[in-house]
Amino acid sequence: MNAFLPSLLGGMLIGASAVMLLLLNGRIAGISGIVGRLVQGVGLTTNLAFVLGLPLGPLAYLLVFGSWPVVQITAGWRLLIVAGLLVGFGSRMGSGCTSGHGVLGLARLSPRSMVAVATFLTAGVSTVAILRGLGL
Repeated sequence: MNAFLPSLLGGMLIGASAVMLLLLNGRIAGISGIVGRLVQGVGLTTNLAFVLGLPLGPLAYLLVFGSWPVVQITAGWRLLIVAGLLVGFGSRMGSGCTSGHGVLGLARLSPRSMVAVATFLTAGVSTVAILRGLGL
């Protein structure tokens, strides 16, 4: 099996689900917005189905490829919690997350999404460079 096949299939599924949500519901498949609407009690059925489908991805991977996906996290819990909080704060401040801006925003040639994705990437590259420079 080619090493890129799982990533290719995953990307195709993400793209297909994003397009289906946009065409069928007129909604952008941004995780932060979907979770936010779910917490507010808006569109419970669709938003709950989308959120419940997220952890089913590894199960689908197991069914298709016969093994669990390999996930290796080398960071400690404190760093992961801080990073998660910063991502949540940034997605609210940027009116969307990487999935909404990166998948559908770029596909729709949204100027706001282009700026957001450039900011995400710049912040990510800078963070890795700084942490590596500090030996973390």
